[in-house]
Amino acid sequence: MVCKGRLTRRIKIDRDPHKAGCTTKEMVAVAGPLEQFEIKPLAEMQVAGIDVSFTNSSLWMVIVVTALTFFLVGGTRKNALVPGRWQAMVEMAYEFIANMVKENVGREGKQYFPFIFTLFMFILGSNLAGMIPYSFTTTSHIIVTFALAAVVFLGVTLIGFAKHGLGFLKLFAPSGVPAPLYILIVPIEVMSYFTRPISLSVRLFANMLAGHIMMKVFAGFIISLGAIGIAGQAAAVLPFAFNIFLTGLEILVAFLQAYVFAILSCIYLHDAMHPAH
Repeated sequence: MVCKGRLTRRIKIDRDPHKAGCTTKEMVAVAGPLEQFEIKPLAEMQVAGIDVSFTNSSLWMVIVVTALTFFLVGGTRKNALVPGRWQAMVEMAYEFIANMVKENVGREGKQYFPFIFTLFMFILGSNLAGMIPYSFTTTSHIIVTFALAAVVFLGVTLIGFAKHGLGFLKLFAPSGVPAPLYILIVPIEVMSYFTRPISLSVRLFANMLAGHIMMKVFAGFIISLGAIGIAGQAAAVLPFAFNIFLTGLEILVAFLQAYVFAILSCIYLHDAMHPAH
């Protein structure tokens, strides 16, 4: 909360702004760009001393899953020969992921299509839900993205050993390489493999975090400039226009990051299915 004409004086939202010398008309709400990522418990719960509270992050995960279920089930309910718009969108999403799995994993990867499809739709839904005003972007937290990446990493590793046994280790020793170079190549391949969940999670988390911070910062500029007066309101047009551009860009990034996460998961799955280079 800041005072009009006294933008350098900041006080916490939960304090009485009048103590800082502000009148009611002078008060202008300015939330910090990081406050939108704060996890708040909605229903506090403890199980064996472990905090399992239902938070705003949990709530938005439930909302996303519910909305996606409604979208997919509702779109395929009639299963018409000539699809309507709703059914066409569902079929488009289905064919998009089915082709991705087929092209990057192979025909034998068809059995893993439900997992890749669910992964893509959940990440996309979470990213887009974060664009709704006063919502919460679950994929802007590293714990969420790392959990998703860890599931992919462990699943791919288990599939590799289940299908090939110790032959899966061929992934770390490319064929056709002179024997002396294995001393250098094998450690590099091992390090590269174990950094996959880190790069996969950080990429999604960092893109969503940075984009929403930028939007919040420019929104703060608009509010602060608008509080100055007519001249400030005229100057606020520029950050307002830029924020519109950022909103469109963030929607594109929401789709792009879901696609990148899904296609990298397919590539990792391909490595598990075909470990020999």
